[in-house]
Amino acid sequence: MWRTAVRFRALSKGRAIFGGTPSQQTFSHGTTGTFDMNALRKKLREIVGISLYWRDHIKAMEERKLLHNLLPKQQADLTPRRIKDSYIEVLLPLGTQPQLRERYLSSNNVVRFGRILEDLDSLGVLVCYTHTKIESVKMSPYTIVTALVDKIDLRKRDISPECDIHFNGYVSWVGKTSMEVKMHMYQLQDAVRHHILEATFVMVARDPESKGPAFINPLVLETPEEEELFKQGELNKGRRIALTTASLLKMAPTAEERNAIHDMFLNTLDSRTVTFESQVLRPDSKWMEDTILKSLHICHPEKRNIFNRIFGGYLMRKAYELAWATAYQFCGSRAFLAAVDDIVFQSPVEIGSLLFLSSQVCYTEKNYIQVRVHSEVSLPYTKEHKTTNIFHFTFYAKENVPLVIPKTYGESMLFLDSRRHFRSVIEDTKDEWENSYPASP
Repeated sequence: MWRTAVRFRALSKGRAIFGGTPSQQTFSHGTTGTFDMNALRKKLREIVGISLYWRDHIKAMEERKLLHNLLPKQQADLTPRRIKDSYIEVLLPLGTQPQLRERYLSSNNVVRFGRILEDLDSLGVLVCYTHTKIESVKMSPYTIVTALVDKIDLRKRDISPECDIHFNGYVSWVGKTSMEVKMHMYQLQDAVRHHILEATFVMVARDPESKGPAFINPLVLETPEEEELFKQGELNKGRRIALTTASLLKMAPTAEERNAIHDMFLNTLDSRTVTFESQVLRPDSKWMEDTILKSLHICHPEKRNIFNRIFGGYLMRKAYELAWATAYQFCGSRAFLAAVDDIVFQSPVEIGSLLFLSSQVCYTEKNYIQVRVHSEVSLPYTKEHKTTNIFHFTFYAKENVPLVIPKTYGESMLFLDSRRHFRSVIEDTKDEWENSYPASP
């Protein structure tokens, strides 16, 4: 069995520990457990009270509905929690456990980022259950699910499989029924601690019976750093609302965006003809319609989460792997992940569904490739298709990549939407990535 050491630390007085909250003033609690990753998911099952075997899932879900009366009627009834109360550390000992390393290893002899996405999703859920823990009962009455991956910033091109990986996570912002979770990942190489990534997830609490929102513990801020974190969470919420309002599904493109699309269209017209219908692909360009890759997955119980639906981390892993293959095929060489942005979980994926993934390069700029993955499901007996997720991945190549050119109005909207996502996430990491691989002249 692959074993992954996971250290859960509720923080109070004690010694400083690896990772730390933004102020780096975190302290370990007296009780520290070490688990493999299967034990981590077992702990989540115990908190939720879900069955280990699929054959018992209906009975277990019915029993969970009895916990409904434990939920608070208003947020004021709940004890405020500190950021340090939800802090959790995880050690992934790839450097010392070869069998575990094989599970995380890619053909390029680096860590598979899709596996990291699965681990981040599990960690985020456990952080939230720690924040909302009711001391008087063993099982939590809450159903906590991932609503949104707001952003994942990569700080390092490759993740070494030869060294242990350290994660930490904590609740950084709380609304009435939702929480923002910050997670960091580090790796110790040659006695130097490298910050690999920072992730921001938004989780929501639900009533297990009605499926409606459930109130959660408010947050107490103790330091200026924590106040800044909370303020950033408020800004993130406002930014998401603004982006939704300005969505191209609701509003027309801006004047600058319309001009950009029109100029691109004019550049594709055949100068030998006087018609709008004769388009010619310019050198160093590719039609957007020629960049599509698709996959189909049957949703078996093996990939279910603690609520007997398909595990969100699994969905992210499959989408990322398809996006990576799309970028690889597009540029003809290995692409490196720079950022993950705005993964919205619109609806759950039921066991027995057919999961369709469609990946497409929708925007490029110099060495950057913006890939969009659309996820939809169909139940064989209904034959209805429903969108479950939209994924946005930003990749970086060693050389300049071709321009991607839309043909239709719909493709033009995908182009503009992906450009918006690219510009919103890449500025913070652009200098670092271009220093790693300078753009070709």
